[in-house]
Amino acid sequence: MATVTQHLWFEKGMREALATYVDLIPGSRIDWITPIPGDTPSGPAGSVQMAGFQLGDQRYMAIEAGPLDSFNHAFSIIVSCDDQAQIDHLWEKLGEGGAYERCGWLRDRWGLSWQIIARRLGELMMSPDPAAAQRVTQAMLKMDKIDIAGLERAAAG
Repeated sequence: MATVTQHLWFEKGMREALATYVDLIPGSRIDWITPIPGDTPSGPAGSVQMAGFQLGDQRYMAIEAGPLDSFNHAFSIIVSCDDQAQIDHLWEKLGEGGAYERCGWLRDRWGLSWQIIARRLGELMMSPDPAAAQRVTQAMLKMDKIDIAGLERAAAG
């Protein structure tokens, strides 16, 4: 069986970013961080760092190797939250120094895109009542941070 691992390229600040992520996402950990011992196109031996880590149940690797391509919306990390307190906490902490966007999206201070959503959002959007699902979708499209009570009100009509 193949192993699938997401990979993130940081220009700088990888250690701080990973420490922040594993502190905020339950069940997360940094497995290892090591310098690349040889010269690379990005710098001399030891100047490039690699890491292996886990966010929740997902495996990642990361590299800090100077500028290449910036993070963009083509890749984001989705965190499905069980309650509003989780959403509020992650929204505040991950967005600090970054940028808040519509529909539960934010960019952290390293430029990585996140979607901080409610598990309940998916349930409400898949309602057997198409009108309720439409109201929930319209309510979500007007939100920056996801508001579970607002979604519930929209579903109820």
